[in-house]
Amino acid sequence: MRPLRYSINVTLDGCCDHLAGIAPDEEMHRHSTEIIARADALLFGRVIYEMMEAAWRPSGQSAERPDWMEPFGRTIDAAKKYVVSSKLERVDWNAELVRGDLREAVLRLKDQPGKGLYTGGLRLPLALAAMGLIDEYEFIVHPRIAGRGPTLFAGLPEHLDLKLVDRKEFSSGAVAMRYEPKSPQRA
Repeated sequence: MRPLRYSINVTLDGCCDHLAGIAPDEEMHRHSTEIIARADALLFGRVIYEMMEAAWRPSGQSAERPDWMEPFGRTIDAAKKYVVSSKLERVDWNAELVRGDLREAVLRLKDQPGKGLYTGGLRLPLALAAMGLIDEYEFIVHPRIAGRGPTLFAGLPEHLDLKLVDRKEFSSGAVAMRYEPKSPQRA
């Protein structure tokens, strides 16, 4: 069974608004590229899918961004994407809609051979965590207090105990901490 990994940027006070963290630099982009490259496919909710598509799907216009961002753009563009949405009628950008029972759909995806799945965002990972389907959590904690904004796992029906399995410090002061669930998954 391939693992489902979750990674998100978060401020010290738990804010997950992508505009509230410290601006990504070359080191952070390299790390994010490595995270996505560890997966065979990406599992996104509608909001994250649309946000990533708007930012990273190649277009006829040349994007005004530094060259060091391009490996991330190429990696996410090439990745197979599964999109959980009841509102979208269709997707493209190497994507497929996921409909029906979320738990069963994700278990089918995890059952396929490969390196793993990656997810991001807030709402979909909350549902996946509540079902015990996430095998690895990575929190990239930025040295900033936002004071407002959406927070991690608001509404999780029961606590989830994790064990630290790795950590990485960045020159920006951010720290990536990788965790696995302490107790076996309910999947």
